Amino acid sequence: MVEPTRYTRLMHRLRWPLALTRAGILAESVVRALWPLWTFLLTALALVMLGVVAALPVEAIWTLGALAGVVALALLVLGLRRLRFPSREEAFQRLDATLKGQPLQALRDSPAIGDSDPGTRALWDAHQARMVVRARQARAVDPDLRLSSRDPFGLRYVALLGVIVALFFGSFWRLGDLGDMTPGGAQAAIGPSWEGWVAPPPYTGLPTLYLGDIAGEELSAPRGSEVTMRFYGPEGQLELSETVSGRVGDLPPADAAAQDFIIEQDGRLAVEGPGGREWRVVLVPDQAPSVTIDGPGEADVEGQMTMPFSARDDYGVVAGEAVIALDLDAVDRRYGLAMDPEPREAIRVPLPMPISGSRAEFSEALAENFSQHPWANMPVTVSLTVEDAAAQSGRSDGYDMLLDARRFFDPLAAALIEMRRDLLWNRDNAERVAQVLRAVRWQGDRFFPSETLELRLMRLVRKVETIVRFRPMTDEQVSEVTAALWDMAVEIEDGDLDDARARMERARDRLQEAMRNGASDEEIARLMQELRDATRDYMRQLAQQQARDRANDPNQPPMDMENAMRMTQDDIQRMMDRIQELMEEGRMAEAQQALEELQQMLENMQMTESQGGGEGQQSPGEQAMEGLGETLRDQQELSDEAFRDLQDQFNPDGNSGQRGQQGQQGEDQGQQGEDQGQQQQGGQGQQQGQQPGQSQGGGGGQSQGQQQGQAGEGAPDAGDLADRQRQLREELDRQRGNLPGAGTEAGRAARDSLDRADEAMRGAEEALGEGDLAEAIDQQSQAMDALRKGMRNLGEAMSQQERDLAGQQGEAEGDNPGQRNDPLGRNAGTNGALGNDREMLQGPDVQRRARDLLDEIRRRSGEAERSAEELDYLRRLLDRF
Repeated sequence: MVEPTRYTRLMHRLRWPLALTRAGILAESVVRALWPLWTFLLTALALVMLGVVAALPVEAIWTLGALAGVVALALLVLGLRRLRFPSREEAFQRLDATLKGQPLQALRDSPAIGDSDPGTRALWDAHQARMVVRARQARAVDPDLRLSSRDPFGLRYVALLGVIVALFFGSFWRLGDLGDMTPGGAQAAIGPSWEGWVAPPPYTGLPTLYLGDIAGEELSAPRGSEVTMRFYGPEGQLELSETVSGRVGDLPPADAAAQDFIIEQDGRLAVEGPGGREWRVVLVPDQAPSVTIDGPGEADVEGQMTMPFSARDDYGVVAGEAVIALDLDAVDRRYGLAMDPEPREAIRVPLPMPISGSRAEFSEALAENFSQHPWANMPVTVSLTVEDAAAQSGRSDGYDMLLDARRFFDPLAAALIEMRRDLLWNRDNAERVAQVLRAVRWQGDRFFPSETLELRLMRLVRKVETIVRFRPMTDEQVSEVTAALWDMAVEIEDGDLDDARARMERARDRLQEAMRNGASDEEIARLMQELRDATRDYMRQLAQQQARDRANDPNQPPMDMENAMRMTQDDIQRMMDRIQELMEEGRMAEAQQALEELQQMLENMQMTESQGGGEGQQSPGEQAMEGLGETLRDQQELSDEAFRDLQDQFNPDGNSGQRGQQGQQGEDQGQQGEDQGQQQQGGQGQQQGQQPGQSQGGGGGQSQGQQQGQAGEGAPDAGDLADRQRQLREELDRQRGNLPGAGTEAGRAARDSLDRADEAMRGAEEALGEGDLAEAIDQQSQAMDALRKGMRNLGEAMSQQERDLAGQQGEAEGDNPGQRNDPLGRNAGTNGALGNDREMLQGPDVQRRARDLLDEIRRRSGEAERSAEELDYLRRLLDRF
């Protein structure tokens, strides 16, 4: 044992921690022993304050009171029996248990053997000195006052909640009513009495007032508050007098036992008779709500406009609406906007309300996409209206601004959008729209990204011209034409959404064009964000492609693509930040140079990808997409021929020269298709079967050329067109059988779209067989729309499969059956040894990886939900390294 003097000084120093620990143990005993008693008392208090007891007969109250006294006494006795006072030794043991190595107990110990040996004695003294140091660190132990194990249903919280509710909605003075239940007070209770409440409208959120608790003679209440009065005792002794309801006509007697009415005006409210009182009622005004627009609406690259606003009301706003009207005086009335616009109602959009929190005063932002509205990017006047629960409304001042929406930077896409706007402005612009689109088409091959879009535009122009020639355009026809123009413009502007590289290059070109043209800071910031998003999407798809390549070729050596991709993307993001900083400072020349360096880096990445990617066979999804694309082109050509035949019915000699020229071109294309088909047969002679989307040898090219050649001699008959439509439908049936993406939502949507395309093709075949070319063209148009939608859904299904494949590849590295990993990711061997067959300390950035590993260990060691064994292991790692 340590020296007595030293031990005495130590215990004197620990007297307060021991005393507080002992008090904490006593508090634990008191709480655990007496919690049923105070829970029962709180419950009884809540019932009395809420008036539940007062509603019972006197005999029942006496019975319940006696029973409650017995229960309370029993709980008190039971609690006192369970109560125990802790000893000093118990506090000593609990305090010692919180210290490492239990130093207090160690200071009491003495060596069992070797006390006479100097070495043993010296070692023991050193041990005792260390225990003294640890004992001086002792602090009072916090008591454990939790009762969840003894009160699993939370009855104590229910009782406490009842008291809180009674404080808000009851009356503490009702405890005095119990005195009236005594034998001396029973006689007094026989006299008349009254009760009254004033309940404000629910939307105000104000509490109900008990008239008996109002000390003064003035009562403030909102309009619409409901007054409830109850009279007790002999009839006729108490009467109600009021001038606040404004009631007229048949009214209940003034001495009626129950009366209810609504406060509509200032006035007087009184209970006349024994114990009566009087109040002067003053209405609290309900202010009308107000709303203000905090700034003009700004749209992002996709056209999503965001307009901030603020609203306020004394009790809260319940709804709101934005009204957007065209500012015709501010419109530049030129070109297609020169004529008067068609009547169009103002845009009405509901305002967003806060989901949580108070609506008395808040700020929100209206987010809508008006890119397809006829007033997109035109001057408008915006006014906001809000309404409260009392049906009062407030309106903001008119705010003049541009209806900011998506902008198109591709010249062809911008021209299509402008023609779409002119047609929506007034359908009398249809003839001018057709003329402008024909002018765009004339020698404009370099503007079109594909022949498909060029054919779609020409078909649309001919359709508009045919409609205008015979009758004005209907609303449905205007909607159909403008929707087609929008789809083509978006397709030209965005291109193939799955081609991330092309999207990134387009974003870069748009930014360069904006910098050269001196665009505004807002426009440059939007294009810079678009470039960031496109680059991030390209990097992600590039990483997924690498993962798919490794999954398809298990023998391919592993590459550290994740670190390479992360480092490259970090470099690109730093360069983009530098470019944006230079542009914000107005240093456009340096920004242009930095953008060229970024372009060089991206080109180097593309060259590296092309060198490492190699060429391989097409996947089933790519083959299906290619086949559907061929089917779509064939359907468009067939629809064009049907349209020309329909024109010939109205103008037999108008297109003879054109058909002769198309016939010669068709023969040349037929010969080229035949040669190409023979080459394909020679190169693929060993293949068995057909891949989805591939034509059968060269027959397709030969048939198409012969058919176009026949068009030069004369219009093919309807039976020939019906046969070609049938062959095209059969080809689609074969492609549907080999469609990938089964089991996914996008794959099912693709199949549904192709089913609709098949139905439309069947309808076109029947119409061609009957010679109804107009109906056939409509059915063919529906088939092409369904094919395009099916191709989009198939692309989404392929992207989903790629993401799933990349995720499975990432999980495969640590998902080895039969093995378990430690917190560092190392595999546990069969003999219990921990290790890994990978060299974890190789690479050019070892220090960074080691620092990241240490940060990860620190992060995991701070997560309390982990097991005690794992936390102990992580702390030992931190102590060691």
